Amino acid sequence: MELELPGIIVALLGFFAIVLVFSGVVTVRQGYEYTVERLGRYTETLQPGLHFIFPLIDRVGRKVNVMEQVLDIVSQEVITRDNAMVEADGVVFYQVMDAAQASYEVSNMTLAILNLTMTNIRTVMGSLDLDELLSKRDEINSRLMSVVDDATRPWGVKITRIEIKDITPPRDIVDSMARQMKAERDKRAAILTAEGQREAEILKAEGEKRAAILQAEGRREAAFKDAEAREREAEAEAKATQMVSDAIAQGDAQAINYFVAQKYVSALESFARSPNEKLVFMPMEAASVIGAIGGIKELLEETGKPTRNKGARTSVPDSNA
Repeated sequence: MELELPGIIVALLGFFAIVLVFSGVVTVRQGYEYTVERLGRYTETLQPGLHFIFPLIDRVGRKVNVMEQVLDIVSQEVITRDNAMVEADGVVFYQVMDAAQASYEVSNMTLAILNLTMTNIRTVMGSLDLDELLSKRDEINSRLMSVVDDATRPWGVKITRIEIKDITPPRDIVDSMARQMKAERDKRAAILTAEGQREAEILKAEGEKRAAILQAEGRREAAFKDAEAREREAEAEAKATQMVSDAIAQGDAQAINYFVAQKYVSALESFARSPNEKLVFMPMEAASVIGAIGGIKELLEETGKPTRNKGARTSVPDSNA
């Protein structure tokens, strides 16, 4: 029995030695970092992989998750700058950048980040009006992330994103906003309708103006043509009159007879075409016209003007024959 006791002690010492050696082996999983404390004091941070620490002297202090994590911000009431009561909630994304600071600079890091975020949500959203609160959500997220990230930097934490999920105004304000939106849409519709009518009136006026201009140009062109025609007609009349006058001056009475007879026939034709006359009296014989011409010839002879006939002398029959 005396010989067996030392063997048992050696075996026990060997077993404790093996257990002690294995207790100094530490395996760190991916996505985590372990802090090492020697006699209660932080010494180093173990990265993912296999490590060896001094048994009985060193121990693993905190196992810190360094993956990006998310915190849900519960709904809370916020009073805006224009005294409107709204409810808002959101989410916070953060990542531990320094395991030692996250372990020893703050107690209950998750609760600290949650309360810090909720406090700053009330601060940032309370500095805005309701309309700004509903329309500037990106600006609110940016301001929140900047403020909270600055506050958590001493803790070795990086705030990657803060998102406001829902902003719920009171029911009466929602109804008022709906009526306001409807009024704005009705206003825009009325403005667009008025602008369309105005454009139509402008286009119509421009078309009428263009048509009036074209009609005026047409009347002016027609007036020019009529004036030109009358001018040429007057020139022809003057030329004919001049020729008749020259013929009379040379003693040819047939010219005046022809001229007066032509006028007489033209006057009768115009009188017959008049729309206001339904009964027209005309000479029974065509010789009446010649008789009138003969009377004019005799009148010329009485005034003492000589007449000469270049051709055969024409006798004027009596209109009473």
